[in-house]
Amino acid sequence: MEITVDGDVRKLIASEGRDYRICTSCTGPALVPTTVKPPKESDIRIPVGGNTLYVSIVQARYVRRITMDMLYNRDDIGSCSVFY
Repeated sequence: MEITVDGDVRKLIASEGRDYRICTSCTGPALVPTTVKPPKESDIRIPVGGNTLYVSIVQARYVRRITMDMLYNRDDIGSCSVFY
């Protein structure tokens, strides 16, 4: 299974200098900092420079490409209070 990470996502992770995770939200896959949703042991780890992009094992079954449109919106968090 191969998951591609778009250049814009790589740039975001590098510029912020922190880890991110793809998790499940009520709106679909969500790209969030690990400060919002910490990684799990079962996550797939993708190195991005000196950081890591974690992908939920649940999402890894369906996601083949990680794009900026997956970036969480702070306004959406209130309407979707649970990340899995």
